[in-house]
Amino acid sequence: MLRKLGTRFGAQLLPATLGLGPGLGRKVSGARGQGWLQPAGHDTGVKVYNSLTRRKDPLIVGSADATSCCGPTVYDHAHLGHACSYVRFDIIRRILTRVFGCNIIMVMGITDVDDKIIKRANEMNISPASLASLYEEDFKQDMAALKVLPPTVYLRVTENIPQIISFIEGIIANGHAYSTEKGNVYFDLQSRGDKYGKLVGVAPGPVAEPGDSDKRHASDFALWKAAKPQEMFWASPWGNGRPGWHIECSTISSLVFGSQLDIHSGGIDLAFPHHENEIAQCEVFHQCEQWGNYFLHSGHLHVKGKEEKMSKSLKNYITIKDFLKTFSPDVFRLFCMRSSYRSAIDYSSSSMLEAKRLLLATATFVQDARAYMKGQLACGPIREDVLWERLSHTKAAVKAALADDFDTPGAVDAIMDLIHHGNRQLQLVTKGPGGPRSPAVFGSIVSYIEQFFETVGISLADRQFVSGDSSSATLYSVVEELVRFRLKVRQFALATGEASREARRQQLLERQPLLEACDTLRQDLAAHGIRIKEQHIHMGTAGSEGDDHKPGS
Repeated sequence: MLRKLGTRFGAQLLPATLGLGPGLGRKVSGARGQGWLQPAGHDTGVKVYNSLTRRKDPLIVGSADATSCCGPTVYDHAHLGHACSYVRFDIIRRILTRVFGCNIIMVMGITDVDDKIIKRANEMNISPASLASLYEEDFKQDMAALKVLPPTVYLRVTENIPQIISFIEGIIANGHAYSTEKGNVYFDLQSRGDKYGKLVGVAPGPVAEPGDSDKRHASDFALWKAAKPQEMFWASPWGNGRPGWHIECSTISSLVFGSQLDIHSGGIDLAFPHHENEIAQCEVFHQCEQWGNYFLHSGHLHVKGKEEKMSKSLKNYITIKDFLKTFSPDVFRLFCMRSSYRSAIDYSSSSMLEAKRLLLATATFVQDARAYMKGQLACGPIREDVLWERLSHTKAAVKAALADDFDTPGAVDAIMDLIHHGNRQLQLVTKGPGGPRSPAVFGSIVSYIEQFFETVGISLADRQFVSGDSSSATLYSVVEELVRFRLKVRQFALATGEASREARRQQLLERQPLLEACDTLRQDLAAHGIRIKEQHIHMGTAGSEGDDHKPGS
């Protein structure tokens, strides 16, 4: 348990090692964002829409970009609404890291104790801990299937209860929270004065409280909840109970980053009350004027034709596993990139098919350009000067778009325009020689396009698996490893080095069982529709006609 309170909370953890915690600089004037303190540190060259100021601000970070992302409450399968937010912020993380050179340290909290978890566990007649563990692993598998990079560290709520209790004690000691006879602890919102509402301006009014509420004011929110019968609980100075939702994230962020956070991200529905309450908790605990410098919020995923967001409560959701049975994670990423991360986005089959069409068009261009480079595609004279100019223009346009609040639609449009110009030059010639060849410019274009899509986590490879549990991709990887092992065994069996003719004959004779085993493996795989030819794998249909078999091949 952490006993020492104040702005050095968790200071002996990552901050000291990573050199975090940039100082604060001048105040920024203006009606909106007045009172926001522009950080001192490294100017990334990016401007981001900051929910604190409701405008685009220059993104200035410390030597390590301290980033906190609200993680899941693990009581059920994740759906596409969750996926949209996590994929969008994963793309932003990749852009900051790979385009603008940021050293991002990302922390994600896992809420593994909550009213929803307890309710669902009771329905399933299992312990809340077992339920949370099951769906935490399920969430991580879904994120991996979507190619979302894992955070630097996951921190579970249940593994940080002593630290949460210490954090609450600090807020009480600083005069901003109170405990009740029932064993609850509430944040005293009136003690915050006019500093509450940094994200949303005027906070919505409180919901009606039950008659037996022990709050001083209806708008106060829980930091610690007294235990109810048959619920899991932890001992605390106020009696048995468990943490409130908002205090978890404040404690976890402070454990790693101390009193200063560069970027906090999440869906727009988290701005109030969750992020607003986090700001209040951290600023009164650390006694600082500004805890988080930038708040980034993503728009909702809507079901097309409806204004409602995709959510479990509305029962209008599609699980990530079900979605991945139809479309690949690369298609979903491109779908997310075709709108601003801040905007709401409509999900429909037609929008997904359009993203798939664009991805296939890109892959086809790359394939055609490579064929031209190999001399397999005869074309008319290529306007090299035009293509070099378009490539240079595209590079500048893409970087400018990404620096402007991660404008991925603008960046994708610039890439597609480059592909359009490239395709215009790749006009087939059916008669006569194609004229002077210009493979270098197409090599540069292909390299840049692949680099762009790789940066945002999209693969243009021909092999695109679609599977809810990634079983096809896993099978391919296993077969690939098996074939690689077979090749090494075969090469060893055939290698005789500098031995004499008689010695080589003897070695081959001794190693014949290895070659026979290689043959047997090849035949057995062919029975399952997997044919090995010239060190390549073809996964076809069992019983499909293969090539002539040669012993020892």
